[in-house]
Formats: sequence, C-alpha cells, structure tokens
Amino acid sequence: MHIITLLLSEASETSSKGGLFDFNATLPLMALQFLALTLILNLLYYKPIINVLDDREEYIRNSLTNASACLLKADELTKTYELELAESRKSAQKIIKNAQEEAQLIVSEKIKEAQKNAEQLLLEAYDQLSTQKEQALKSLEVQVDILSDQIQDKLLSI
Repeated sequence: MHIITLLLSEASETSSKGGLFDFNATLPLMALQFLALTLILNLLYYKPIINVLDDREEYIRNSLTNASACLLKADELTKTYELELAESRKSAQKIIKNAQEEAQLIVSEKIKEAQKNAEQLLLEAYDQLSTQKEQALKSLEVQVDILSDQIQDKLLSI
C-alpha cells in the first residue's frame, strides 16, 4: 500500500505542479490509507483493549456486588451476635443474682442453726448449773443439819 502511495506521488510530481490546492490521486489515496489504518487499528488494538476494559469493568462490578453482599451479611451476623451476647449477659446476671440469693439463704439458715445450737448449749449449761446448784444446796443442807446437830449436841452436853 505504501508502494502505491509512492508511485502516485511520483506521478503527481512529474505532472504539472499546481497551486496550493492541487486535487489529484494522492488525496483519495491518503483518505483510503487513513480508513485502512483506522480499520486495522480498530481490529487489532482497540477492540481487544475495549474487550479487556469491559471484562475488567464487569469483574470490578461483580466484585463490588459481592463485597456489598458480604458486608450486608456481616452486618446481619454482627447484629445477631450482639443480640445473643446481650441475652447471654442478661441470663448470666440472672444466674449470678439467683446464686447470690441462694447463698444468702444458705448463710442465713446456717446462722439460724448456729444460734439455735448456741441457745441449746446455753440451756443445757444452765440446766446443768441448776442441777449442780440444787445438788450443792442439798448437800449443804445436809451438812448444815449435821453441823447444827453437832453444835446442838455440844451445847447440850456442856
């Protein structure tokens, strides 16, 4: 194609050299070369590049769609986990409160038992002291009687 251009340009040079706007066979030939070059560039370079750019754009669009879907799913999972965590905390607080109440009841029962045992021990000690006191008084009464009899005998014997 280039050779044809050269031949036509030589032919135009040998013919009369005209003015500024000399219309001969080179102008249509240049137009044909420009159209051929445009078609070749379009077929060899622009269409593959456009296809690559379209594929890339589709890939990016799909990636963004997948990312937004994953983000929505992650948000939903976060919300559900937060709700479950809040419920777990509430149940843990209830369990702790119940355990504290039970422990308080057990402690109060043990204190009552200890007080009852202490009262019972005091009553037993008081009863033992009372019986010992009565026995001591009885033995003293017997000794007083014996001593009074001895004193009376001595006084009468004098």
